[in-house]
Order: sequence, then structure tokens, then C-alpha cells
Amino acid sequence: MSSLLRLATAGSVDDGKSTLVGRLLYDTKSVLADQLDAVQRASVDKGLSTPDLSLLVDGLRSEREQGITIDVAYRYFATPRRSFVLADTPGHVQYTRNTVTGASTAQLAVLLVDARKGVVEQTKRHAAVLALLGVPRLVLAVNKVDLIDFDEAAFRVIAKEFTAHAASLGYADGAVLSIPVSALHGDNVATPSEHTPWYQGPTLLEHLETVPVAPDPHEAAFRFPVQYVIRPRTAEYPDYRGYAGQIAAGTVRPGDEVVVLPQGLRSTVERVDTADGPRDEAGAGASVTVLLADDLDISRGDLLAAAPADSAAPAVTDEFGATLCWLSGTSLKPGAKVLVKHGARTVQALVQDIESRFDEQALSTVPEPGTLELNEIGYVRLRLAEQIAVDDYTDSPRTGAFLVIDPAAGDTLAAGLVGERFAALGTAG
Repeated sequence: MSSLLRLATAGSVDDGKSTLVGRLLYDTKSVLADQLDAVQRASVDKGLSTPDLSLLVDGLRSEREQGITIDVAYRYFATPRRSFVLADTPGHVQYTRNTVTGASTAQLAVLLVDARKGVVEQTKRHAAVLALLGVPRLVLAVNKVDLIDFDEAAFRVIAKEFTAHAASLGYADGAVLSIPVSALHGDNVATPSEHTPWYQGPTLLEHLETVPVAPDPHEAAFRFPVQYVIRPRTAEYPDYRGYAGQIAAGTVRPGDEVVVLPQGLRSTVERVDTADGPRDEAGAGASVTVLLADDLDISRGDLLAAAPADSAAPAVTDEFGATLCWLSGTSLKPGAKVLVKHGARTVQALVQDIESRFDEQALSTVPEPGTLELNEIGYVRLRLAEQIAVDDYTDSPRTGAFLVIDPAAGDTLAAGLVGERFAALGTAG
């Protein structure tokens, strides 16, 4: 079992997401005493008989006054069985782009729905975004079941509808679990509820502690974006030339053959250095400095990749198709000049065409939409000013993802995934 689970939360406004996250922090004793005291005092001032645990999450006064959470916040908590990093994302439709940020590294997502409202438009949109990002497991937390008198039939209807929607997005039955909860009172969050004897599944926390998750991609082909070239030129290391960065996928060992892209040069790994000294092996997520047997012309933004099988190497290209989640209030139109930031390399690019837009409600594509608007997801063709080495996002998420940047203002315009993710959902038009 993995010792760490990365998860994200998503849901519509006022579904109780902040209260649920606060409940998880409270029930895992991840709240400092002075924080809890402040929440209890504030709850008394509001005339509440129980602590308003959402106050543990919505720390910004402006957010509380609006009644919504407007940014992605990362929460850290742990139990004896597992540690957790939780990306708490906003629920309002205009902040769907923040959901992309929060879910980009998640191994599981918890989607909340209000038991009185059931599956709504924003629930389906969030599920589609999570599927596009390749989040492998979903939990549907049917919250506020206390307000429907713990009605089993109503819960079953909601769970059946969501499971069917998730299946249409490519999720198998074992990848989706529905749980009836009351975040306010703690029913089925950390302890089983006496009010739902008809529910025999795990509590939310038990599921999070025990769900099998894919480990970091150590078994994938080696990918290493070069962030810095290190040449100390000291008396102790007169000929030292190392390439520093974080391993995006796979493992590396001295003696491994690698290819340097986009140049196509080949060499052998001579040494793998870390802050704690040389290593015999390093895997995905590790920050290392790689030394090669040959003195090659390698610079920031280049990619070291496993060399034995040419078929496994990334594509070296100046033109590719990609799925974009458009994050800007300014429309994207064909012919737009942008910057593409892939790993440590940033290159000029041209949007040649917007081939389709994803309709997350109908689970279909709209051909030739003409533009992409804020929060819309589409498939585009990009032409770059120079070649880069990219993987399909399905094969290697870290080296298949990129950002689209405004060349004038420097603002992030879109999150991009190399390849047509709509086809992965079985919805390509």
C-alpha cells in the first residue's frame, strides 16, 4: 500500500465541501488546539450548537462572506495507516479551471453532492474534467443525508445515476464508490453511522486509508527534463558536468543508456548524484543530478529519456494536437500566437486550428467551434517555432502536460494535455 495518497475534492457551491474537509481534519486530530478554540468561539457567536468545521478551511474573510471557496488550498493530514495531501478546489462553475489545477496530480477525487439535489450539471462537469485528467478513482460523497432523514432509496437513486455517468466517462465499477455522509454531524466520515444501517460499505476515511492507488510511475520509461546544467569548476571537481532536475517518470541507474532529446544524441549514465551523495538508483519524483559518460551539448529544457527501445521514446516534433482547458477570459481563436511551456523549455507557438470542443453534459464533441471560451475544453492543433520532445499524456502525464502562456502579459492561458483525451473517453466526434 502506498504511504501517501494525493486526493482532490470537488463539488457544487454549498454542497458542504468545506465542512467535509474540516471534518476530516478534525476527526484525524490534524487541527491545532488554538485553531479549534477559535472555531468554537466563532460558532457560538453565530448561534450554532455545534462547531462550524468549515471555518477550519475557509480562512479568508472575503471567501466566507461570499459563501464560497475561491482558490485551491492544500491540506495535509495523516492517520496511522496513511498520509494525505488534499487539494481543496472551489465549487462555483466560474472556477472550474481551479479544479484542473487541484486534480492534476490526484490519485483519487471526492465529489460531493447535496442529497436533496442529487447529481447536477456541475457534478457532471467535474467528473468529466477528472476523467480528462486521468484521475483513476472517484468517491461520490452524498452529503447532508440527515436532511433527507437518511433515506436509503434517495441515496440509491443518486448513486446509480452517478455510477452510470462515470461509466460513460470510462470508469469501471470498482473505480467508483458512493458513500452516504453527513459532514456536519460526522456520519460515515470517520465512524460508521447508526442512522444508516442499510449502508454496509466503508466510511470515507476508511476507504481513503485502504484504497489501492497506483504508485509513482517508477515502472514507466525513464523521463528526465533538464532544469540546470551544473559545472562547479572547482579544484575538487575540475571536469564535473551534471544535469540537474526531477525525474518525471521511471528509474535511472549508472550504466543505463539514454537519449538526449530533441537532439537525438546517445550516451550512458555514469553517475547519479543527490544532496545525500551518489545513488545506485533513483526513481520518479527524486531530485537528482545525472552525469553522463560523454561530453555532450545539453542545455536547460532538453530531455533525457530511456534509449533501449526507440518505440518508447517521446515524439520529437514541432507540431501536435492537444486537449486544452482554456483558463482565460479572452477567447482563443485560430491564428493566436502563444507561448508553450513544456517542462523547463518555453517556445513560441501558433494555434493552427480549434478542431472540436468537449460538451461535458452531452459527453460529445462539437466540431469546429470557432473559439474556446473561459472554462471550455477543446482539441487544438499547435505549430511550434522549434522542436520539442513530448509524450502522449496517457502514456506519461508529466511529460505530456504543458502550459499555454500569453507572450505579452505572461499570464497562463490554458492547461494542455498532448493528445486527444476525448477519444480516451470514447466521445470523439
